[in-house]
Amino acid sequence: MLLGVCLGTNDLLAAAEFYDKVLGTLGMVRTMEADNEVGYGPAGGASCFWILTPYDQQSATRGNGTQVTFQAENNALVEAFYQMAVESGGSCDGAPGYRYRPGYYGAYCRDPDGNKLHVMHEASE
Repeated sequence: MLLGVCLGTNDLLAAAEFYDKVLGTLGMVRTMEADNEVGYGPAGGASCFWILTPYDQQSATRGNGTQVTFQAENNALVEAFYQMAVESGGSCDGAPGYRYRPGYYGAYCRDPDGNKLHVMHEASE
């Protein structure tokens, strides 16, 4: 069972500012903070997503083929997440739209460190 996901950053303060805005579109908030990491999750819940500076003191790098996917409650929130990411220093890696199968609406972006993010909503048939 998966408990959570961590992504590395080279600027924790800037990354936290980015994720405060972007994850806020999905109702996620900071759930913990330490000197080298910030956790996010549902308000009043446990952390399930973390950003951190690498413990080995080396530069954080993105993974080739790695992405983190977030589930939105509707298509409008997919668009809000994507738009906030791009406006907050991230970049487009696939604009919002239908893909893969009927009812699957998603978008791709990268955070300021180059980590790939996917946000999606799939309408039930």
